[in-house]
Amino acid sequence: MSIFDVLTMLGGLAFFLYGMEVMGEGLEKQAGGSLTKLMGKMTANPLKGVLLGAVVTAVIQSSSATTVMVVGFVNSGIMKLSQALSVIMGANIGTTITAWFLSLVGIESDNFFINMLKPSSFSPVIALLGICLLMFAKSTRKKDIGSIFLGFALLMFGMLTMSNAVAPLADMPEFSDLLLLFSNPILGLLMGALMTGILQSSAASIGILQALTISGMVTYNTAVPIILGQNIGTCVTAMLSSIGTNKNARRAALGHLYFNIIGAIIFLVAFYGLNMVVQFSFFEAPIDAWHIAALHSLFNVTCTLILLPFTKQLERLVCLTIKDEPAAAAGVAEPEILDQRLLLTPGLALEQADKRTLQMGQMGAESLALSFELLDKYEGSKVQRIEDNEDRIDSFEDKLGTYLMQLSGRSLSQNDSRKISKVLHTISDFERIGDHTCNLLNSATELHEKRINFSDEARRELAVLQGAVTETLQLTLRAFETEDLRNAVQVEPLEEVVDFLCAELKNRHIARMQRGLCSLEKGFVYLDVLTNLERISDHCSNVAVCLIEMQHDSFDTHEYLSNLKASGELEYTKLYNMFKQKYSLPK
Repeated sequence: MSIFDVLTMLGGLAFFLYGMEVMGEGLEKQAGGSLTKLMGKMTANPLKGVLLGAVVTAVIQSSSATTVMVVGFVNSGIMKLSQALSVIMGANIGTTITAWFLSLVGIESDNFFINMLKPSSFSPVIALLGICLLMFAKSTRKKDIGSIFLGFALLMFGMLTMSNAVAPLADMPEFSDLLLLFSNPILGLLMGALMTGILQSSAASIGILQALTISGMVTYNTAVPIILGQNIGTCVTAMLSSIGTNKNARRAALGHLYFNIIGAIIFLVAFYGLNMVVQFSFFEAPIDAWHIAALHSLFNVTCTLILLPFTKQLERLVCLTIKDEPAAAAGVAEPEILDQRLLLTPGLALEQADKRTLQMGQMGAESLALSFELLDKYEGSKVQRIEDNEDRIDSFEDKLGTYLMQLSGRSLSQNDSRKISKVLHTISDFERIGDHTCNLLNSATELHEKRINFSDEARRELAVLQGAVTETLQLTLRAFETEDLRNAVQVEPLEEVVDFLCAELKNRHIARMQRGLCSLEKGFVYLDVLTNLERISDHCSNVAVCLIEMQHDSFDTHEYLSNLKASGELEYTKLYNMFKQKYSLPK
């Protein structure tokens, strides 16, 4: 084997790894929404967890990425440890799909249709389709499909290149002697783990092993321990990603390692023990790519079937290894708001950002309700709750902004890009709503400290406005959560009613002051309350308009509102009149 063969093999490996990266990225972009829905349906049923892990891994073509995501979910408090362990077992099954694709390299037949299944036959066609879609398609979705095709073709081309480059190894006695070393189960296990740990991909290391079978010198005896070691090596990524996480996230990563080590021990004992009894005829026979894929699947499926009933025992084992801290020292650690590990799968990361943004709005709604109560009756506990909410809302805004900017730098589908724009436009409005609730708190504090109260007439009028603003915010939150435009289109006409109410209340307030029924001191506080309520409804309008305009890839709020009011749409007028009647002021 010459230096040029070595360079060719390394080049093939580069194509292989890059193709896997491009294909996996394209698949994830296409399935991002589906992955989110699948993860959302996670239940305590271990079988469903295994199925989920297998499907997600088959889609993104990386068990390492799936387990890293799982560590992120556990660290964020989204997933329990018992659920995580079953998903990890499924991830091991899902990763075997790649090996079956790669086994097509070894197809040999004179039949035309069977020959068309060979990568050397169909890869050029797939590559041509992929590059045409990338260059000429206008739709982002079609371009993503082109990336998948091109990535798959590159992966197969890399596999063919590696296979051709290692063919001369058949004539090298040194290579034969090296493989004999790895027929030792322990050395083979270590070799497989080391190879996968370096490449950070069990699929890639399995592909290399399949390519080496072309030399005809890889036997079943050599391949089995290497395959088992490759499954152990894939745990490295998750173990590294668990550094700095909470104890349950570290337990999830450790559970992945224990699962593969226990499975490897069981399989090694069974394989070599049975061979001692029945003397397998194929033990020293050359293995091909197809049988490597079969062994890889057999190992992972068998281990899952054996260990799935013992999930609780596996959970106890990792809990014994990583013990709970003493109650006095442990404290109460809040889960991370947004876990960096989820950035590996933008669709899921965006879903979490979306949930945290909604949480910001819900905290603002809670603070608004509390501030209304404080205007009537001042209580210190409610003051503290509003201040705590404001601190959390500010923290969420900072972290969400940073997180979304990191997410924007990744390869995203058109739909995910729109969602990022939606969240970025929304977090500032929700943060400002929190600020205005704090201003209402300040008004309530001023009333309390100066021992003054609004008149009964002013209270009755203010209650109508409070009801309108509360409904405006609730409609906005429902529209954001469900992306249901039927809620969003109701916000602007209701916001117009709020503006009308604020103007009318100001006029009535001035009239009371002129008649001497209200002091100037009360008046300033009352006007501040009206101004803040009006501003809250304005920010709700911004969010609703953003949701509506997102459907048209535009965020020109001013232009939208101008066109809406100028057109006098029938639906808008109908809603405006309905809300105006619902929130009519007492005479």
